[in-house]
Amino acid sequence: MAETSRSASADKPQVAAPVPGKVGLGAARPRRRTSVWGRFRRHRVALVGLVILAILTIGAVGAPIIARQDPDRVNISAIRKPPSASHVLGTDAIGRDVFSRLLYAGRVSLRVGVIAVSIYTVIGVVLGSLAGYYGRWVDSLIMRGADIVLAFPTLILIITIVSLIGPSINNVMLVIGLLGWPPIARLVRGLFLTLREREFILAGRTIGASNSRLIFRHMLPNALAPVIVAATFGMANAILLEAGLSFLGLGVQPPTSSWGNMLTDAQSLTILESLPWLWIPPGVAIALAVLAINFIGDGLRDALDPYLLR
Repeated sequence: MAETSRSASADKPQVAAPVPGKVGLGAARPRRRTSVWGRFRRHRVALVGLVILAILTIGAVGAPIIARQDPDRVNISAIRKPPSASHVLGTDAIGRDVFSRLLYAGRVSLRVGVIAVSIYTVIGVVLGSLAGYYGRWVDSLIMRGADIVLAFPTLILIITIVSLIGPSINNVMLVIGLLGWPPIARLVRGLFLTLREREFILAGRTIGASNSRLIFRHMLPNALAPVIVAATFGMANAILLEAGLSFLGLGVQPPTSSWGNMLTDAQSLTILESLPWLWIPPGVAIALAVLAINFIGDGLRDALDPYLLR
């Protein structure tokens, strides 16, 4: 019997003991979790958008250093001059340097986008949080208010209000900020309706945590990622709205320059055909800014998505 057992054990394949620190070929390697920046860097188009937006921002912030000419200086002897060594992008109808105006206009347009979006993001987050957490009549009241705002065409409503209160950069930022909150509020409300039934919120209620602590300390941080993405896309929309209002004469008023009111000269067919340096630079700046911000928004959406593994 002993000889039989020894021969049977000799016939069995010998399995080598695993060596510490080494992983076998067939073993599953643990998947390393990448950071938000790591996932964002994989989005090549978003990186291109980030570079473009950085260049536009540097040009706008550094306009007093980069611009060689005073953007508001009128030069009657240099009216509608084509691009040259002294005027890189030529001059406009009253002799002002187009390149200098383009840089200073970027400060205005980007500021409108940031401030207007900040206003309606704060309003939307607060109202959406209250509607999603408390529900009942609070939810009904806030959502019916959002429905009323969304029932009117946004551009027509903004044009009407700006016409009544007067065109200016501050009024444009205020009107866009006060009318843009419903999509953010609906987004946050939907997230809060899901979060308030999660175990950690129920546990917080059980131990007596206050409503404000649950909302701002525990629920809101878990809802910020979609809000950041929505605000990024909203910034591009705000820049387009400001450009449209300024083009119509209801936005930023001369002599302050913005990308929108620089396009006002393009209303003439003669200028469109024979003076392209008056309208191509601001048009390209608007297109690049909007595309760059949208690309960044796409990258942030993929990077902040907790269910997206790459």
